[in-house]
Amino acid sequence: MQTPLPPPDAALTPYSGLTPDLVLDALESAGFLGDGRLLALNSYENRVYQVWLEEGAANAPAPSANASVVAKFYRPARWTDAKILEEHAFAIELAEREIPVVAPLPTEGGRTLNSFGGFRFAVYPRRGGRTPELEDRDTLEWMGRFIGRIHAVGALRPFVERPALDIASFGTEPRDWLLAHNFIPADLHDAWTSVVKQALEGVTRCYERAGAVRSLRLHGDCHAGNVLWTEGGETRGPHFVDFDDCRMGPAVQDLWMLLSGDRAAMARGLADVLAGYED
Repeated sequence: MQTPLPPPDAALTPYSGLTPDLVLDALESAGFLGDGRLLALNSYENRVYQVWLEEGAANAPAPSANASVVAKFYRPARWTDAKILEEHAFAIELAEREIPVVAPLPTEGGRTLNSFGGFRFAVYPRRGGRTPELEDRDTLEWMGRFIGRIHAVGALRPFVERPALDIASFGTEPRDWLLAHNFIPADLHDAWTSVVKQALEGVTRCYERAGAVRSLRLHGDCHAGNVLWTEGGETRGPHFVDFDDCRMGPAVQDLWMLLSGDRAAMARGLADVLAGYED
């Protein structure tokens, strides 16, 4: 007889209870009646599903026989409610200023953060599109223009709850945590700590050379996978999605991930982005 396996650690398998039935029941609890079809979408930290709605569903974003929404179920214990709501508020603020971001849909009572079965989730309108062609100069300039608008709004006030991108949060604190929890093999400890020390000293010198670097509200994870590009009509161009990593930080954080290639290619790309950003 086989020995029964111990129950999985909830911290290691946070989504083990997120079944298709629970996803559909959660959406229904928020007023979105699914027709039984759902499709898992790419996401690293969270679980994201496209959910098709019953024809004529009251909360459908558009009256269509094939209407669907996107539901994002947040990784348990990653963010507090206050941090998630600040993410939502930023996306809504940008959308209200006619910046092409995909903001969460309000449910009962204007709520954007919902809870069901031990999971927190938000519902978004579905937006189609393709990955932007970052080799195209006009595309980079276009995206730079909208990132500039995002940052103009982001500079109006700081986040209160969201984290910051700085040397402490992305450097010294992770280093200290890894060392405190013995994640570094003993035979690599001295070499690893020496290399990390050199890296953090280099980052510190970069900040010193830059002088007073202004910190503002950012998208935080502005790579091609978080931009949907549409063709034709009034919505042509980029649509920015997934503000899950939004935080305070320097503006360049939302620019550098658009660049690729060798140094010369990245310099040309940055010039194109800045042509739109500074427009």
